[in-house]
Amino acid sequence: MAFELRELTVTEDRQIYGMAREIGPGENGFVNSLYTAGYSKFLNLLPVLRDHSAGIGLPPGHVPQTLYFLYADGVPVGYGKLRHWLTDSLLVTGGHIGYCIRPAARGKGYGTALLAGLLGKASELGIKRALLTCDEDNQGSRSVIEHNGGRLAEVDNRYCRYWIDLTSVQAAAGRRPG
Repeated sequence: MAFELRELTVTEDRQIYGMAREIGPGENGFVNSLYTAGYSKFLNLLPVLRDHSAGIGLPPGHVPQTLYFLYADGVPVGYGKLRHWLTDSLLVTGGHIGYCIRPAARGKGYGTALLAGLLGKASELGIKRALLTCDEDNQGSRSVIEHNGGRLAEVDNRYCRYWIDLTSVQAAAGRRPG
């Protein structure tokens, strides 16, 4: 199976919209920022999110974040958000990376591939240690994070906080989808 990680553009198509609708507004702490009431709103949202990756027009208290889509054999199966740095709030929950796989594609290794690719992008941004958080009862996400080198730092208020060292040779070895 061929994987491809693509950065958000302003020309995303109905496949991405369909995936966003399938994922829904959010679950397990992941907020689906692409979920909208209609296709025209989705299309209007894309340039705003693209600007946010460059730090343009950010809401107060937000940091730049870049969206990436994972494609498997040409079909979008999930997407992730890479936050360029952490705020005090993101240190508690959210971390550097959030990701989600569309329900029909779960349990097939796509989450592991997506996170691996996002960690590579984080390293390219100069992030040395990536923080990821997930709900304590989200065993699927915990497994994906641990498979990508995540070390559990603590469980606090039902959130797991994991750190991944992006400088180690072992951690960098699996950082490419495909």
